[in-house]
Amino acid sequence: MDVLQLCDMSHTLTIRLTEELLDWLRDTSRRTGVPVGRLIRQQLESARANGGKQRFLRHLGAISGGDPDVSSRKGFSRK
Repeated sequence: MDVLQLCDMSHTLTIRLTEELLDWLRDTSRRTGVPVGRLIRQQLESARANGGKQRFLRHLGAISGGDPDVSSRKGFSRK
């Protein structure tokens, strides 16, 4: 049985990726036939379903020092 799901994708998130990560995403997309955006959404949904218990999430907010406004690049700063 096939199920067609429609959902409203009205929000856009812009992130900066390393070349290595972008290459991996593109390669995975080509191999699986799954669009890059869907791969990323699936990982975010998985993280949410696990209640934020991924090991990397324990480091959130743990970095200290430096500019408190991490987005200090031109066009991204709130200053």
